Amino acid sequence: MTATRRLAAILAADVAGYSRLIGADEGGTLQALKAIRGELIDPTIASHNGRLVKTTGDGLLVEFGSVVDALQCATEVQAGMAQRNATVPADNRIEFRIGLHQGDVVIEDDDIFGDAVNIAARLEALAEPGGVCVSARVRGDAAGKLDLAFEDLGQQQLKNIARAVRVYRIRADRVGGAIVANQPPIALPDKPSIAVLPFANMSSDLDQEFFADGIAEDVITALSRYPSLFVIARNSSFTYKDRVVDVKQIGRDLGVRYVLEGSLRKAGNRIRVTAQLVEAETGKHVWAERYDRELTDIFAVQDEITEAVTIAIAPAIAHAEQHRARRKPPGSLDAWAAYQHGLWYLSKTTAADNATAGELFQRSIDLDPSFAGGYCGLATVQLRSAVTFATHDLLEMLRSAEVLARRAISLDGSDAEVRACLARVLWVRGDHAAAQAEAEQALALSPNLASAHAELGAALVFSGSWTDGTTALERSVRLDPRDPRSATRLNQMTIGAYLSGDYKAAVAIAQRAVEAYPDYPLCYRWLAAALGQLGHGEKAKQALDEAIAIGPASFNLYVRNRVPFIRAEDHAHMLEGLRKAGWEG
Repeated sequence: MTATRRLAAILAADVAGYSRLIGADEGGTLQALKAIRGELIDPTIASHNGRLVKTTGDGLLVEFGSVVDALQCATEVQAGMAQRNATVPADNRIEFRIGLHQGDVVIEDDDIFGDAVNIAARLEALAEPGGVCVSARVRGDAAGKLDLAFEDLGQQQLKNIARAVRVYRIRADRVGGAIVANQPPIALPDKPSIAVLPFANMSSDLDQEFFADGIAEDVITALSRYPSLFVIARNSSFTYKDRVVDVKQIGRDLGVRYVLEGSLRKAGNRIRVTAQLVEAETGKHVWAERYDRELTDIFAVQDEITEAVTIAIAPAIAHAEQHRARRKPPGSLDAWAAYQHGLWYLSKTTAADNATAGELFQRSIDLDPSFAGGYCGLATVQLRSAVTFATHDLLEMLRSAEVLARRAISLDGSDAEVRACLARVLWVRGDHAAAQAEAEQALALSPNLASAHAELGAALVFSGSWTDGTTALERSVRLDPRDPRSATRLNQMTIGAYLSGDYKAAVAIAQRAVEAYPDYPLCYRWLAAALGQLGHGEKAKQALDEAIAIGPASFNLYVRNRVPFIRAEDHAHMLEGLRKAGWEG
């Protein structure tokens, strides 16, 4: 048969979540689809002069001679489906996605081909369940002829379509109210929540689809191991694959505060992956990054990008949560907001801010005595008040902090952050072996938890395993460079370098710490000792004077006494350096 061409309006439709429905009830789903075809779809197509070209299991392709007929058919089908689904449980609903385009088609053996057909199929993929997406050409031809409201989704680069297409969505209230946008929002959980969307493959290479999906899946898996996050499962977040949906709507649909979206583009043997974290409620970008890599080993590249994205997101969310809590009026703080507000003050590295953080953590406990985070926060404040600022008695604070940490364990022993908190108390008490065991248990629960790596590093450094301890501390800083405890981590790395005899490295790390945290008193003392060992008398004396001026009480605590977590030989080693720096005690 000779191929011919003609102008046509093309309707492409498929069943959203077809594989899930078939997997749950194959016989019932097929029977329901047969009834829908016979009672609704086929009669509606016929009444609007459409021609059913073909079906594809879960989808169908229809040709119309008129855009108006095609639009009327699409909206009537969706309105009819909304009525049928009104009493059906959400998990059992059959919902169609429909795309419409008008253009030149090739007809051969009663089938149709061409860009117009492909564009209609891509528009269908962009539609929400129960929704209709159309091209600008369809909207233009229908203008003034139908009582429909169109929402502009902007220029879209559709897969395997050379030119961008302007896409419009028919408003939910004009197609029977079946679109997800009309569903009531899901309540947010009591911790930061995130949905990781499928990464868009912007490459013409279809093989990269699996690579893009793999990154998103691996990020979901990795984030799920962070105890501080509530992560939406893959099955739910991947329902947005190949669809253009506003992140605010996704936040309402899935009940999440943050959405991670990204894209992948391949050019030659290089690949570029972009990712951005968005606060769903406001649409504000919290974090964004671009990764360019050579595709030598695709799986190694996938792992590398997954790790880079994952370790950036948790700290970015923590930072955003603290700022979000600070925007709340004091009288409206709930337990979580008070805890986050406390973490922000904990990052300020001054005794006054540490005291304010303690008040907020206590408030968190008062508001919700079952929230383990408040106890861990207060335990950390008490340790810092004694160990860093020497404003409270060390042994008294140690006893109190351990009670708080063990209370947190009793409330949620499966929380890696709680385990890390107890590890912190134990190494300060001088029980390095027990601290190491708790930190390792925390890492078994959450391998990328920065605080667990840090507490393991501290336990190792103070027990004499300087190299391994420094490696763990470096990993902690790499995982969370904005951690409020970064000053402590850098100080402990300085100690590890100093005690191992690498005084130049100790000076370099200590200088990095005092530049970033000039009000933090502990690094100056180790800087002075290291400079003294190197024979830099003037600089060593200057650092020594700073150590005494900024933290006289803490200097006295560490120099004139030996705290439980520092071994006798290490304390003597420190005093040797300080005397070379000019200390005459």
